[in-house]
Amino acid sequence: MTGSRVVIVTGGGTGIGAATARQLRAEGHQVVVSGRRPEPLRRIAEETGALAHPADAGDPEGVAGLVDATVAAYGRIDGLVLNAGVGRSGAVGDITDEDWELVMRTNLTGPFLLLRAALPHLLAARGSVVAVASVAALRNGVANAAYATSKAALLQLCRSLAVDYGKDGLRANTVCPSWVRTEMADRRMTRFAEEAGLGEGGSDAAYEEAARLIPAGRPGRPEEVSEAISWLLSPAASFVNGAALTVDGGVTAIDPGTVAFDFSITPRG
Repeated sequence: MTGSRVVIVTGGGTGIGAATARQLRAEGHQVVVSGRRPEPLRRIAEETGALAHPADAGDPEGVAGLVDATVAAYGRIDGLVLNAGVGRSGAVGDITDEDWELVMRTNLTGPFLLLRAALPHLLAARGSVVAVASVAALRNGVANAAYATSKAALLQLCRSLAVDYGKDGLRANTVCPSWVRTEMADRRMTRFAEEAGLGEGGSDAAYEEAARLIPAGRPGRPEEVSEAISWLLSPAASFVNGAALTVDGGVTAIDPGTVAFDFSITPRG
């Protein structure tokens, strides 16, 4: 972004959201970090000088308050980073109504509510939106029905913005990371390590196993995703609209049907 802009980052207290807040502040932009938990937001605000505004992304009143607080503090909104998200495991036949509703409300309805509330300000600024989806928006995995569905829908929500408002100068793009070492991914890897009996290696061993087929050979770092987000927000990406940018170490480039020719996988147990 040229000059100082005003950007709201949801899920801004940890992981990719926190890394994005740090990067945008280092570039001289005004940042409002939001999320449900006040304490992580407070820490990022103290560290970076961002404005912390706790809010539930799935609550219309909370979203309206976030937009109003941002405009009151800075007078405008130039960008949104839609990063708040949750995951719940389960196939279609197993996932509960409560888990399905939680994932959809957080990962899809929340971004919709914030986009709708902020849209007049984004249009006035000819602004930019970046949603943090997942490679699960493009590929699916076992027992991932709710999360993958929500992220695929989030991608199309952003493409709808590009199609409907691109002529007005609004850009909306999506990043699709694979495994990135964040608080949310750490929890999943801890469970995986326990389920797989990976022993003392714990989450590190789980990450190593999960990343075995990633061409980069490792999980990503939050800063590697925030770099992509910063670029998509900026005028350097001025002709990029409705894109889905994979930040995945190359994993979506693999044809699963050829894996057996080049990899040797020893089954656990």
